[in-house]
Amino acid sequence: MRLDVLDLRTLSEDDFPRWVRALRTGFLRCEEVTEEEIGLRRGGVDLERTRGAFDGDRCVATFRTLPQRLTVPGGASVVSCAVTNVTVSATHRRRGLLTRMMTDALAEGKERGDVCSTLDSAEYPIYGRFGYGPATETADWTVDVHRTGLDRRRPVPEEKGARIDPAEGAEVRVEGAALHERVRALPDRQGMVDRGERWWKLYTGELRWPGDRERPFHVLHRDAAGRVQGLATYTTDDHWENNAPSVNLHVRDLIAATPEAERDLWHHLLSVDWIATVHTGNRAPDDLLPDLLPNARAARLRTRTDFLWLRPLDVPALLAARAYPVPASLVLDLHDPMGLAGGRFLLDASPEGASCSPTTRSADLSMGVDALGSLYLGDQPASRLRALGRVVEERPGAAALADVLFRTARRPWCPDEF
Repeated sequence: MRLDVLDLRTLSEDDFPRWVRALRTGFLRCEEVTEEEIGLRRGGVDLERTRGAFDGDRCVATFRTLPQRLTVPGGASVVSCAVTNVTVSATHRRRGLLTRMMTDALAEGKERGDVCSTLDSAEYPIYGRFGYGPATETADWTVDVHRTGLDRRRPVPEEKGARIDPAEGAEVRVEGAALHERVRALPDRQGMVDRGERWWKLYTGELRWPGDRERPFHVLHRDAAGRVQGLATYTTDDHWENNAPSVNLHVRDLIAATPEAERDLWHHLLSVDWIATVHTGNRAPDDLLPDLLPNARAARLRTRTDFLWLRPLDVPALLAARAYPVPASLVLDLHDPMGLAGGRFLLDASPEGASCSPTTRSADLSMGVDALGSLYLGDQPASRLRALGRVVEERPGAAALADVLFRTARRPWCPDEF
């Protein structure tokens, strides 16, 4: 089947049910697509930013973008063109469908004024050729509760007047959403993305996917002044061994505005009666676990891998948006095979602010835009990217200077799939 006989288009209302079926097929799920699911998905989709490839009446590839606010080092945020729901049916692979859809979507994002593009990559090799670089990692641990060494009888929280309370969905939709926006704006939370009203409705169960009947537990941490400083959401299973409870607790989300709230929430989850094992889910690679435990070996690292990928679209706006710890200037020569963000740029940075503009000065560092995507949030040092061959040092000492400018005290982390 030639590409020119396939119809790649932005969706109409009539296209959407077939697009959903293709989405399920692409993710290797063969369950029947119900009208309930189609209606629920439609509420979260902007058809003008949703693409499909059609072979006759059958949709064989899916792609869409959504507007997203990405927190950058220092606490500011930039507008990202977030890519999601990317599939190509196995019968129509290797025909350039993804390339066409991605090229059109990134060009639209550039024209719209989006500063960058982000995505969660299911497979590592796919997106580098489109200018994306892995920008954050995720880690998850399995914690053997009985080996932690924690005194599970100790009151939690320790601060006088602070408390942890159970919460219902309606309260979480208000308090949790406000907390998340406060946390996302903290200067060391680079990599976090915004959560809209629909996200919170799905998170708390006001909206439910067909077949999802599991209700999570929510707890809120309040400080002595009564202000919400943390939120944890989790589910449990009903597992017994030798006529004794040996229950698994699965953390869906844990965010905190203070280290005290974070420590208290972990201690609370690790002290719930009947719980034998805690599965942390997606956490930052430098999360307080396992080192907050008296016995750090009770937390076994299950997975550590790339998570959020970033692709620059507007380099001057992107580089000027983040914070830098010292005053310095750096000239970056960026290569972009898609022609969207390449060029030579002068970054003038200082703790008081930064500016970036095109320049004809000699380059200090040369790299692809994918390498800048890996460098930008602070996770990868330029010196390491240089050793990997992804950055070329044109002026001696420039990579070391970039290390100082771009690295962050805490590693970037994105808590959310999208």
